[in-house]
Amino acid sequence: MLFLDELPEFPRSVLEVLRQPLEDRVISISRARYATEYPASFMLVASMNPCPCGYYGHPKKQCVCTDYQRINYMSRISGPLLDRIDLQVEVQPVNFDQMSSKQPGEPSAAIRERVIKARAIQSLRFKNHPGVHCNAQMTSSLLHQYAEPDSAGLEKLRDAMERMNMSARAYDRILKVARTIADLEGSVTVRQYHIMEAIGNHNLYHDNYYRISYSSCQLFLGFGISFLWVILLAIRLITQPMPNNISA
Repeated sequence: MLFLDELPEFPRSVLEVLRQPLEDRVISISRARYATEYPASFMLVASMNPCPCGYYGHPKKQCVCTDYQRINYMSRISGPLLDRIDLQVEVQPVNFDQMSSKQPGEPSAAIRERVIKARAIQSLRFKNHPGVHCNAQMTSSLLHQYAEPDSAGLEKLRDAMERMNMSARAYDRILKVARTIADLEGSVTVRQYHIMEAIGNHNLYHDNYYRISYSSCQLFLGFGISFLWVILLAIRLITQPMPNNISA
């Protein structure tokens, strides 16, 4: 497991190097006379703030960052890198009642049992596919074979792909996560609500980008229209012929 705290604070050149091992699970090194590969199968876990001050989207505290600062902060993490992160969860602050509640949550032992059962299902599923042991390792052909959603789920996925302009890689990741959610539930079929949950866990970039840029777009649109009218008025004054006789 590789844990990166404050992900946007890492140099972008360092973060972009992670794209190949996350995709291929190997590190390739090429030199003039030779090329070699090293195994690099790991789980990436990262954390970050929603903006430089950390309060964007906070239910009670006001964010003091400008739209430009927020967009610049989010743009430190490229879309292709985010596409390779299967689960993108926005964590809301815990209020006092939740912290002081004496009601116990789900024990880790129960969660562990569900995970073990899901992994057993996947091991049985891929027993005839060498080198594939879990849903994360499925190829595109295996996705069509084992992770094809029902008609309602497929329509929901189509709508999300077109509405948020998601990539083909995001399509594969969403199907893998939906298949895993179905396995944790013990469902043979990937259903619509499995797809919806997987989409909800893979839209951090799109949600933050559109929420941040909405007010900026309004500002720039208003400024652009005003500027365009000034230019048109100036052109009209320049090109309009002067009258022959001007009375004093």
